[in-house]
Amino acid sequence: MPAPDLLDVLLAGGRRAESATHIAHLLAREGVHADWPRWADPALVAGYRALGVERPWRHQVEAADAAWHGRHTALGTSTGSGKSLAFWLPALTSVRADSLAAAEGTAAFSRIENVRSRGSVLYLCPTKALAADQLSGVERLLRAADVRDLRVATCDGDTPFTERRWVQDHADAVLTNPDFLHFSMLPGHARWVRFLRSLRYVVVDEGHAFRGVFGAHVSLVLRRLKRLCQHYSGGPGPVFLVASATTAEPARSAARLVGVDESDVVAVTADTAPSGTRTFVLWEPPELPPVDSGLEGFQVVAPSGVGPDGATTGTDEWWVETPEVEERPRRSATAEAADLLADLTCAGARSLAFTRSRRGAESVALSAQRALREVDPALQHSVAAYRGGYLPEERRALESAIRTGALRALATTNALELGVDISGLDTVLIVGWPGTRMSIWQQAGRAGRAGADGLVVFVAREDPLDTYLVHHPEAILDAPLEATVFDPGNPHVLAPHLCAAAAERPLRPDELDTFGAHAAEVLDVLTARGALRRRPTGWFWTHPEPASQLTDLRGTGGQPVRVVEAATGRMLGTIDQPAADGSVHDGAVYVHQGATFVVDHLDLTDHVALVRRRDVDYGTWSHDVTTIAVQNTLRSRTWDSGPAPVTWGVGEVDVTTQVISFTKRRLPGLEVVGSQELDLPPRTLSTVAVWWTAPAAVLEAAGLTAETVPGALHAAEHASIGLLPLLATCDRWDLGGVSTALHVDTEHATVFVYDAYPGGAGFAERGYELGATWLRATREAIAACPCASGCPACVQSPKCGSQNNPLEKDAAVRLLDVVLACTPTPRVVRDGEGAEGDLDPGRGRIRRPRPGTPQP
Repeated sequence: MPAPDLLDVLLAGGRRAESATHIAHLLAREGVHADWPRWADPALVAGYRALGVERPWRHQVEAADAAWHGRHTALGTSTGSGKSLAFWLPALTSVRADSLAAAEGTAAFSRIENVRSRGSVLYLCPTKALAADQLSGVERLLRAADVRDLRVATCDGDTPFTERRWVQDHADAVLTNPDFLHFSMLPGHARWVRFLRSLRYVVVDEGHAFRGVFGAHVSLVLRRLKRLCQHYSGGPGPVFLVASATTAEPARSAARLVGVDESDVVAVTADTAPSGTRTFVLWEPPELPPVDSGLEGFQVVAPSGVGPDGATTGTDEWWVETPEVEERPRRSATAEAADLLADLTCAGARSLAFTRSRRGAESVALSAQRALREVDPALQHSVAAYRGGYLPEERRALESAIRTGALRALATTNALELGVDISGLDTVLIVGWPGTRMSIWQQAGRAGRAGADGLVVFVAREDPLDTYLVHHPEAILDAPLEATVFDPGNPHVLAPHLCAAAAERPLRPDELDTFGAHAAEVLDVLTARGALRRRPTGWFWTHPEPASQLTDLRGTGGQPVRVVEAATGRMLGTIDQPAADGSVHDGAVYVHQGATFVVDHLDLTDHVALVRRRDVDYGTWSHDVTTIAVQNTLRSRTWDSGPAPVTWGVGEVDVTTQVISFTKRRLPGLEVVGSQELDLPPRTLSTVAVWWTAPAAVLEAAGLTAETVPGALHAAEHASIGLLPLLATCDRWDLGGVSTALHVDTEHATVFVYDAYPGGAGFAERGYELGATWLRATREAIAACPCASGCPACVQSPKCGSQNNPLEKDAAVRLLDVVLACTPTPRVVRDGEGAEGDLDPGRGRIRRPRPGTPQP
């Protein structure tokens, strides 16, 4: 069904028009074809034609041709633009060419050195689901091409040992993830010699997903891979193809990811695939009549759990006093999205509804099913939920059902944001801001794929950030995409990978350039601490423990908790350990594909939650308390030029979160029907934080009252977290924050910003080193923003655990003015390239003085 008809369904013939705060029509684009490259394998070309690709798009040919001629390639085009063809065509052609050359050489020559070895291909992606989806696509191509001499297989932590041995001995193309590379393939490289020696191409799919500390880890894993390939082959190593649908500066990001100069990367960004008209609607749920919430005077903390509308909260937290009665509350985003999804499904649309949490996905699917049952009982089974934690076979069945049309709609987490091939969708609902513009365009790209028209609806949660966005469409539609930011030179990340590299093969001095400019310095520290042993020929790992166990690429935080039905022993799914306390505690309601279960017992020792099937009319929401304690101050300094000394510190802290209770809320109205205390152990993250204090005299000089202090500190905390990535090469998701009007360790109002990784990652230390520059940029970013009371461009955070409340923008500027007035004479700072200058917050980079400018 075309988008204009669906827009009328969405607006209910005008009855819901007031909820649409903005409607944009993104114009269609004609596709531009190109001829198949002359070097392309004829059989593969015939296979693509049999699948309906008579001629490729021009960007596919440009990227494939660059890779075929040995150039590292970054392909940055939209979702559904056919990136898979661009990397599989040269990769599989190469393997077939090697195979044919070897056969001809064997027939023509008796000398074995005249026979070219058969090449191999490695495909890397963030998830097992995407690898399985790509395998399915390649197998369809090979069947259509009637090619039987290519052996393609997935291999990951779930692959049985016997199957893994077959892959090691025979596979031409291996599809896996960086975790398998880090924990298995590279440490066990002796078993992969055949594959690594002949590795021609490494495809890195969904490259924008490799950002922050995770991106730095993956970058170093790829450097280790390249080093072993060079050792076994004696050549320059494989060609890298990095594919990403949504990212700024794709060539620079790809170069940093694979460890080469930016000039060595060919960037293909001109999307020549056709695109239908895409209608983008910003949607604010309607107001409801005033309702007594039943929470008068109820004080809660919501740092990192799940909010009432099913949204996952972040690491930032605040004590908040619930108002007695909200004047005009709006309908929850999940309830609104469920009704919209039901109406669109009735109209025949095929849809995805992206939610911010597993609970949200289940809630939207269940509510939509109920609405459809009232219209047509046969339709209720056409909607389902899709999320992480389902068993692999269940996820594959859902993916197949939405492809074939057996299901018309899925309510999903961002598990379907990445490139699993689901085409032919009419509509995408995005329930709550997903955190970045990269994510929102990645999700929106699912609508109207393959040149068809599509409808995208962003449904705002009742949150200041979402509210701002639906009334400022330029912040979504016109703002540039974020760059993929990560720092492979971060010593906290680099150190364990140097140990892993030395364990794989002793690390020679002439190989240090592979790991960046800081490698020698970090190796000296590792040697001094006894982690590595230095010999004339290089650095050696001499410990019995596997060096790969020193770090976890994703920082997942332990073994997942299995959710098991007590009566049958059937495993329903898994929950990440950090989230288990808040979602599968005793008495919690666990929803699985519309069926409700109540948790009998959470066994943290055996990592299992026992549940029983029970129909209930309520949901459960956990409450937790987060505190931060300074364990060891590594460095400190005092700014004493103002009304009172402002103390800066950086040190080791414990960030402790404990789930203390949960509330039952009747569905769908969310009325409170009860609460219960819980006895769960606290969970502590030991990390590194930077902090600054604001004594009472500073608060008074800023004109702050007891009512405005929390909001001023909170706003300053958010803005400083948003600005630190300009000074430390990190992502804001690598950081956490706490602000408090009186902290027990500092004895003053204090703002903390901490590394959200065990042991720290170097970001807080960078903030401490550049404290004045950092706060000056923070103050200017807030003050320069034209908004009235705070927005995502200044003080609102997409991951705030207290729904961006309280925030006092003007008070934050006054506070930072007084704090900065305490600063000693500003110091010149250096960026990563050694250039001197001050941070220019308007440009987000170090501002360098012109030649001849006097320096302080």
